[in-house]
Amino acid sequence: MVPDSDETVANTAPSRRRSTVASVARPVQRGATVSAGIYRDLRNDILALRRKPGEAIAEKVIAQDYGVSRTPVREAVLKLADEGLIEIFPQSGTFVSRIPLGALPESIAIRRVLEEASVRYAAQRATRSQIARLRVCLEVQHERETAGDHEGFHQADEDFHALLAEVAGYPGFWTLIQQVKVQIDRYRRLTLPVLGRMGLVVAEHKAIVDAIAAGDPDAAVQALNTHLDDLESTIADAQKANPRYFSVA
Repeated sequence: MVPDSDETVANTAPSRRRSTVASVARPVQRGATVSAGIYRDLRNDILALRRKPGEAIAEKVIAQDYGVSRTPVREAVLKLADEGLIEIFPQSGTFVSRIPLGALPESIAIRRVLEEASVRYAAQRATRSQIARLRVCLEVQHERETAGDHEGFHQADEDFHALLAEVAGYPGFWTLIQQVKVQIDRYRRLTLPVLGRMGLVVAEHKAIVDAIAAGDPDAAVQALNTHLDDLESTIADAQKANPRYFSVA
């Protein structure tokens, strides 16, 4: 028997497929396919923790919210299951997957390799106007921190790292990173309400920008690694504070 949404077993059996709960869905954007729109909305809700790990996904309710049959909902759910964001328990239900602890260090390692290259190239190539844009990103992050806007801060953080790849001359680096960090994104959002966390991130980002502005690739890489080391070191604290959101698999 599969536990209810707040008691789902952290370690699921290998035979179980991955799958999410229902919240009020948003309209599909014009021109997008129904399935693609539902997939996008569900994915955004899962990554933003509006749909919590372990929460049930009611495909019938989602279909009613969108005014569609269950077929496009099922297509979206299966795609999210392939990404490891949803778990499907045959004969029992569909749930938002818990954050797999074992996957986080590897995802951070992959991200580290790509971002080390980004900041190294950025330090070698950044123009004055690009450095100014990076500093504007820092100001936006600080504003979001001051406002206590966790979701806005997360987006400003994303914009900053995307800009690093752009300044490096390889924006595709960030595209690749986004493909491997979906579980990191969920974990990171759990850390943002922690007192002082957003301010620390801004300070770490500033150190990266200062090194890039100084044209010092080694210092830029060192500052980045300090930033990512800190991200990895807080995983245990996040699990301790939110044990039901993680699986040890």
